[in-house]
Amino acid sequence: MDELDSALLRLLQQDGRRTNRDLAQELGIAPSTCLERVRALRERGVLLGYHAEVDLPSLNRGLQAMIAVRVRPPTRVVIEQFKAFVARMPEVIAVFVLTGTDDFLLHVAVRDTDQLHSVVLDKLTERQELADVRTSVIYGHLRKNIIEPM
Repeated sequence: MDELDSALLRLLQQDGRRTNRDLAQELGIAPSTCLERVRALRERGVLLGYHAEVDLPSLNRGLQAMIAVRVRPPTRVVIEQFKAFVARMPEVIAVFVLTGTDDFLLHVAVRDTDQLHSVVLDKLTERQELADVRTSVIYGHLRKNIIEPM
């Protein structure tokens, strides 16, 4: 990663829909150089893809929560099966597999507290492998939109 790659990453993270010509002009390089650099970043696995960010309340999912989960026994099979199960849940927007006290941290976005309650009681606690569950409502969320290389 050199300074040009870092600058390209920063610009693409600000707006992934920028044209190659616009990127090249902003950086003062030839469009062919820019295209080759972006292509190389994709091939090296630095750029994984592009996405559209959505406003969760506009989708009637204004309440977010983190749900900490422990499963038993903590075997590879149990972990993989539970991970596959929660990944299919429409309320879950991110799944973290952890070390330490909890095995999973689930980021969910739902309509309201009634739906959150239903997710925990009607979906998660029905699972035989579930040993413990703790839910924390999210008041606010800040995510960095630009990640710089170190």
